[in-house]
Amino acid sequence: MSWSVFETKRFSRQYKKLHDKTAKDVDDAVDCVQQNPELDDSKKGDLAKLRVFKFRSDGQLYLLGYTLEDSVRLIYLESVGTHENFYRDLKRNIH
Repeated sequence: MSWSVFETKRFSRQYKKLHDKTAKDVDDAVDCVQQNPELDDSKKGDLAKLRVFKFRSDGQLYLLGYTLEDSVRLIYLESVGTHENFYRDLKRNIH
């Protein structure tokens, strides 16, 4: 049984602002996460449920933040962006 993917509003807004090539790289990253969502480690502290998949696009490091709902095999795409202020902005929006 495969994992389903759900985009949060925050992720959708961030995704729309991306350039076409970066959006394609995000799509590829989402495919990787969908194939094996438990590959990446969970964060600690305030973001304990968050998992982060790191990938490069145009030579820059991007992070794809997501959470899992194991009981229904659902992946929630929480956020995407460059490493700069990624975790700070997520903390601010979660609380």
